[in-house]
Amino acid sequence: MNSQVLKQNPVLPAALRLPFKFTPAGLHSRFFVTSLNRLFKQELAEDELDFMENKVIALQVKDAGLNLRFTLQQQKIKACHPKCGADLTMEGTVYDFLLLASRREDPDTLFFNRRLKLSGDTELGLYVKNFLDAIDLTERWKYLHLLSDKASRLAEKLG
Repeated sequence: MNSQVLKQNPVLPAALRLPFKFTPAGLHSRFFVTSLNRLFKQELAEDELDFMENKVIALQVKDAGLNLRFTLQQQKIKACHPKCGADLTMEGTVYDFLLLASRREDPDTLFFNRRLKLSGDTELGLYVKNFLDAIDLTERWKYLHLLSDKASRLAEKLG
């Protein structure tokens, strides 16, 4: 992994935050959980996400102003109300989450360098981290990997 990327700290430009501001939070959550259900279709079918059953996970994307909450119920990832209490909160910037998704930086490095912050149920956080570590970037992940890699590099140039 490239620790040079940790020296960078680009944030989402104000102009790119506007769409998030004017889009209802429910729409953000609906799009997010629909994407997760498609991305993790195989893992859901193989019960690899059972550690999330009835646990609320919150993703706070600071620079985008997003607060996404979701849970697993009956083998499906579902959105939770924004004010619903979270068992685990993961907080970071768009750039930090792109580094994670693109595998330009490993989860341990991002967490231990406090780029991605975890609070709440530490055991659940460890399960999430291990799950993210174990994801196989096979053919079905190729486009997500390429997109997140290019987006993180673009953020470095713009930021």
